[in-house]
Amino acid sequence: MQHPIIAKKEVTQYILKRFGIHMNKKLGQNFLIDEEIITGIVEAAEITSDDVVLEIGPGIGTLTQGLLETGAQVYAVEIDKNLLPVLEHTLEGYENLQIINADILKTDIKELIGNRPFKVVANLPYYITTPIIMALLEEALPITKLVTMVQKEVAQRMAAAPGNKIYGALSVAVQYYSRPEIAFTVPPNSFMPPPEVDSAVIVCDIYNDKPVKPIDDKIFFQVVKAAFGQRRKTLTNSLGLLGLPKEEVRELLAQAQIDAKRRGETLSLQEFKILADILAQKNE
Repeated sequence: MQHPIIAKKEVTQYILKRFGIHMNKKLGQNFLIDEEIITGIVEAAEITSDDVVLEIGPGIGTLTQGLLETGAQVYAVEIDKNLLPVLEHTLEGYENLQIINADILKTDIKELIGNRPFKVVANLPYYITTPIIMALLEEALPITKLVTMVQKEVAQRMAAAPGNKIYGALSVAVQYYSRPEIAFTVPPNSFMPPPEVDSAVIVCDIYNDKPVKPIDDKIFFQVVKAAFGQRRKTLTNSLGLLGLPKEEVRELLAQAQIDAKRRGETLSLQEFKILADILAQKNE
């Protein structure tokens, strides 16, 4: 260890005071002060010295330090330019680090990392969790593992199974690209300042071979979006959001051998694929 462990309350307080940092609520900044959580995230991501890691939102370098200690090559993308001098100080001396001041949603990750397989590790601000996760998954990047700390309820939705009341469009989308599993939960007192909700670390192992392969991805996600667009309604009603008359919706469901009285939250990925493929074939 080249520096004091940042994931301690007194060290974090010293860094914030020295650099005159005030927590930016707009950017969802809460600083980790629990060394065991850092160790847990690194272990959940199974980081080794052979890995290339993309970290989103390094903050003052708390989690970054744990990643760097493994010997992995780390690319840390930080949107807040005020934190750059902090990171240069707290992570000084680590030769396996590249800091990028950018918005991850506007960053050309392929240009940054190349075509090498890499892992994503991030403690994501709650307000932008879903857009970042979906952008990473949809870009067809060579990601092998996506390990993120998110709001506990979001993690539960990502991992929810069909039939669960919290199973929804996010569940289907994440499970289309990966196998998600909650590694552990994180209490508010692991952060400074403590957030008002519990957090969780979720590990998404990215599929080389997706569990379902619809004819048209776009139509697949249109069907998913429609099915969850009116959660309390049956598929006969909710799939009307596709712009189809009820009679055509009933015919579509009959062809797919799906009970028209079912709701979107009961459908498996395979059933969504069947519906989407029937629709795709009709549109040909």
